[in-house]
Amino acid sequence: MKTVSIRDAKNRLTEFAREVEQGETIVVTRNGRPVFDLVPHRKRGGLNLEAGEAYLRSQGITRTEMYIADDFDDRCRTIFC
Repeated sequence: MKTVSIRDAKNRLTEFAREVEQGETIVVTRNGRPVFDLVPHRKRGGLNLEAGEAYLRSQGITRTEMYIADDFDDRCRTIFC
């Protein structure tokens, strides 16, 4: 992990972007204190429903039911309005 000042990051952004693309993490500091990290981008993964189902099975839960109260929308309007 490399540490650079915010001034260096500003002046050498393209160079640091190339390093980050190769997997490097760069900590950017201001007055010697960490401000943010430059890290490689990761695509967001969706929900892994199979893993959730496997977890439930491991806990002995074989059947799940979904229930939404008939007045759910009415309650939400009352609380958030």
